[in-house]
Amino acid sequence: MVEKWIKHLESSQLFSSSDTLLVGVSGGIDSVVLLDLLNTTGLAFAVAHCNFRLRGEESDLDEKFVKLLAERYEKPYFSQTFDTAEYASDHGISIEMAARDLRYEWFEEIRKNHHFDWIIVAHNSDDQIETFFLNLARGTGITGLTGMKAVNGKVVRPLLFASRKEIESYALIRKLQFREDSTNALTVYQRNRIRHMLLPLMEELNPAFRVSMQETMGHLRDASSIYSQAIERAWDVVVQANPGSDLALSLSELKLLSPLSTYLFEFLKPFHFNGDVVDEIVNALDGQSGKQFFSATHRAVLDREVLLIQKLAELSDARYYLEEDCEKLYNPIKLAISTQIRTASLKLNTAASTALIDKDKLQFPLILRHWQKGDSFQPLGMQGMKKLSDFFVDEKFSLTDKENCWLLTNGEEIIWIVAVRLDDRYKITPATTNVLVVKLF
Repeated sequence: MVEKWIKHLESSQLFSSSDTLLVGVSGGIDSVVLLDLLNTTGLAFAVAHCNFRLRGEESDLDEKFVKLLAERYEKPYFSQTFDTAEYASDHGISIEMAARDLRYEWFEEIRKNHHFDWIIVAHNSDDQIETFFLNLARGTGITGLTGMKAVNGKVVRPLLFASRKEIESYALIRKLQFREDSTNALTVYQRNRIRHMLLPLMEELNPAFRVSMQETMGHLRDASSIYSQAIERAWDVVVQANPGSDLALSLSELKLLSPLSTYLFEFLKPFHFNGDVVDEIVNALDGQSGKQFFSATHRAVLDREVLLIQKLAELSDARYYLEEDCEKLYNPIKLAISTQIRTASLKLNTAASTALIDKDKLQFPLILRHWQKGDSFQPLGMQGMKKLSDFFVDEKFSLTDKENCWLLTNGEEIIWIVAVRLDDRYKITPATTNVLVVKLF
């Protein structure tokens, strides 16, 4: 198996011989064999062990075993204990999911802090097949049926070429000691049910089932590559620039895609929209502008000719105060502020990005805030007051336009709808002495 391992490393080029590796080691046969192979080929590595506190004394004995293993190989050792059950309960996820999340978050923390090049884990080809059926049972797209990637970000799985039988044979020949996880036999866990119940049945139907599955998953990876290329080509056509959102998709271009629900699902998958919500969006594309759809993290809004995707957040009620000596503001928007004496030579800048305000009518600090229900102002050039909500309708503001709109106020009175309209009460007149110039930059 050592020759097969070396050939695999040479052909796959997962990492170079000079890279430093952080190896996740449970103490089970897979990770013990992985350590021995890494050591046999002279690679630089450190050992990291997670104690998930799920098996009482057995978990503590695993930790001691892995520490001794690291000492035997004379390698740096890291360990961490987690309250996995509490984490799973707090986050509403399974124990398996909790352990995975905790493990990889901690591994990445160590990798960054100690400057390792890669995180190495010991998944084998049998794990690939189990993952296929796990994803199939949960419901997945084509990508979920291709198995785990050999390289995923900074995580590398160099043992995917080897079956569990090959690993067991290597451990026997090398007389390697390892820890048996008693929970591996418990069918309360989904992966174990697949391992101990489903896969043996599949082998009864086809003795070469495991080999056939590896070939099938290879074909699916090729199909997934073609599929991804089609999605990327469509993405380049459909996506539009829109500074006020995380993503803007052209409705007219979307409607030309077929099957539309599949394309849209892939576009929106990074924003956690599930298939049911995507179907609702598709059915509403010809409907009323302003309709909203939600995932756990984002909102999709039909906004005239585009579908806008934005992070979920409450409308900000934050207030930013501008003192009289403030010359520049960088957050939440960029404003340059200066004072000029009103003279006959003063040039009246009519650009929407600039407001010329009668400073003597102001009481500092000024306030920068979002609009609120009930706000009203006197639009420049008008005699009476107007509700801001009515003004937005007249100006054809979209929902996102309104939410991204900032107001400069004198107390609660609106001075300027930033970059949109000045309040007539604060305009400069022949009687004005001091002019406050506020410019968006």
